[in-house]
Amino acid sequence: MPENNKVIAIVQAHMDSTRLPGKVMKEICGKPMLLLMLERLSHSKLLNHIIVATTTNKNDDIIYETAKKNGYGVFRGSEFDCLDRHYQVAKKFNVDFICKITSDCPIIDPEVIDQVIDKFQNGSYDYVSNVHPATFPNGLDVEIFRFSALEQAWKESTDPTEREHTTTYIWSNPSKFRLGNVVMHNGKNLFQSERWTVDYQEDFEFIKAIYENLYHNGRIFLMDEILNLLRKRKDVWKINQHLVSFNMVH
Repeated sequence: MPENNKVIAIVQAHMDSTRLPGKVMKEICGKPMLLLMLERLSHSKLLNHIIVATTTNKNDDIIYETAKKNGYGVFRGSEFDCLDRHYQVAKKFNVDFICKITSDCPIIDPEVIDQVIDKFQNGSYDYVSNVHPATFPNGLDVEIFRFSALEQAWKESTDPTEREHTTTYIWSNPSKFRLGNVVMHNGKNLFQSERWTVDYQEDFEFIKAIYENLYHNGRIFLMDEILNLLRKRKDVWKINQHLVSFNMVH
């Protein structure tokens, strides 16, 4: 991939989560969860820019203001058509390569992000992720794709579910797009046992406990360090273990 083609991270975020409303602005270690996540994204070596894509809903004013105040790019678009929201962001900023991150992944790993981007950059792909199939802990989800693939999905997809989840049309059409996937190097499948995403209050308490143990003086901790903590602290690991079965449906 030519060096002048930059990769932009688009983080979709809104306040009206049905299961845990306002979760992206809930505070951990004195900071909104969204900012902690953006801080981690900024440690990726292969991301060139970060944009928070929120909605035009008035409830999301706080997301817009928080992102802007802290120096991040921000865009407001459709509340339910996330495919359109991503398309309009990419079009506005004139980018060829988009890295999609969801705001319910507050311990996203910048090194995992770079693994996925690296595979994309070194192959002839339209779309690469680490979720088809998923082997990393649920909450380390990364997707990267070409603007041309996003535009084709935007033009051709009419299914409301595909519009809501942005990339469904791309990864479910292997005859139309060149797809790639990154799996854990050691052959393990931690998706079946580790839940590091935030949908419910117990998920939030789990993430909060991890930050309180590892986030000293703002340092960035990575996947292996989290796994080591959870091996030693079964009390932390158990906080949301009863929700792991939801990994397969959410």
